[in-house]
Amino acid sequence: MKKALLVALALLVAPMAALAADYKEGVHYTVINDGPATAKPEIAEFFSFYCPHCYNFAKTQVPKIKANLPEGVVFKQNHVEFIGREMGPEMSRAFAVANQLKVEDKMEHALFAAIHDKKQRFVSRDDIRQLFIANGVDGKDFDAAANSFMVSAQMAQMKRATENAKLSGVPALVVNGKYRVETGAIKSYDELLQIAYYLTSLK
Repeated sequence: MKKALLVALALLVAPMAALAADYKEGVHYTVINDGPATAKPEIAEFFSFYCPHCYNFAKTQVPKIKANLPEGVVFKQNHVEFIGREMGPEMSRAFAVANQLKVEDKMEHALFAAIHDKKQRFVSRDDIRQLFIANGVDGKDFDAAANSFMVSAQMAQMKRATENAKLSGVPALVVNGKYRVETGAIKSYDELLQIAYYLTSLK
């Protein structure tokens, strides 16, 4: 019985090991720095509210990532500033404000929907503020968060992480602060996630 179980386990593990062995540096992922990986395993998503592919990724893939994270792995999100011209930084601020006020799920959907479904044009921070108010956030709370040290710090962290990731586009995944998943060689989002999960085990 014990031997049968070991054989079954070997048959189960073998395809996974073979799959992992097929993931090649320079093809499926790129090492973006020579330093150490993050202290704890993490998958970081980089996105922009102005990116339609990011909107689709947020609806179809982010829930999968959150639901299937390997034990001990954290999921982080970083809004990038390089899309949206002068409003790029303000959208990063909006994402940080939503995090600070703990309304990120509601406001992430509201911002994506406003831009891509309702074709709303944002030209100032006040336009963003009005959307927060329309979704139940007190205007004074928005103002206090938007001008807070915590939001400024998160914006700086996201900008630094974006620069370190050496991105050419979004959505993008960086694992353990060191491995950027490459999309050129993959056939589906499911494969993208499989590679990301595999990379969480690397140091």
